[in-house]
Amino acid sequence: MRWRSAFDPRPLTGLLIALCIVAPKAHADCQPPGSAFSVLLFTRTAGYRHESIEAGIAAIRALGEMHGFRVEATESSDQFHDATLARHQAVVFLNTSGDVLNAQQEAALQRFIRRGCGFAGIHSASDTEYDWPWYGRLVGAYFKGHPRIQDAALIVAATEHPSTRPLPQRWTRRDEWYNFREDPAPHVTTILRIDEASYQGGTMSTHHPMAWYQHFDGGRAWYTALGHTVESYAEPLFLAHVLGGIRWAAGRADE
Repeated sequence: MRWRSAFDPRPLTGLLIALCIVAPKAHADCQPPGSAFSVLLFTRTAGYRHESIEAGIAAIRALGEMHGFRVEATESSDQFHDATLARHQAVVFLNTSGDVLNAQQEAALQRFIRRGCGFAGIHSASDTEYDWPWYGRLVGAYFKGHPRIQDAALIVAATEHPSTRPLPQRWTRRDEWYNFREDPAPHVTTILRIDEASYQGGTMSTHHPMAWYQHFDGGRAWYTALGHTVESYAEPLFLAHVLGGIRWAAGRADE
């Protein structure tokens, strides 16, 4: 007589099939139909407030108008909930500072990234949320300090990224040059670094990153330390750099 198990796998198999059908793909929520996309431009400050924020908002809005994406600018942390974030493919932290999100808002940002959406951080985005380790990993490294504003030479370390393709291999410009608490290189891909011999006040030796990207926790994260000065937001090369970073974060780099 043939032995038969009392366990019938058919109900479980049916349940698994149903879950596979219902469960969304990881990136589906962040890819609207067509070529248009939307970003939430966040500029809240709970610490130092940059004079260049208004110029940055205007410049990124103009980039959106010229390149076919929507920009919703806000100072309100209340925008960080699932219903609002569902309208966007990336969030841009433009010169934010300090503790700008509460625990519920932090959780909403985590869910947003885990859905396959993107983050772009500009300048003092790394001077933000020091007590939230997940954000520290998302942005890549925390700000430590900076010397006076001065000219310095940047070196493109990855020419294939959309935020560095438009740049010269050696790019001299004026800005406030950040030193970081740690080198993010083990966890990110550096695309722009600074030549410490070209200015005074660098503390990170030969590998001093200034911009990088990573795939993080299901989504994408791009960061540039550039963008302190008001004048930055009228520089064609800097704006091309920012545009490439935003498009990459939104998953639209190749359009």
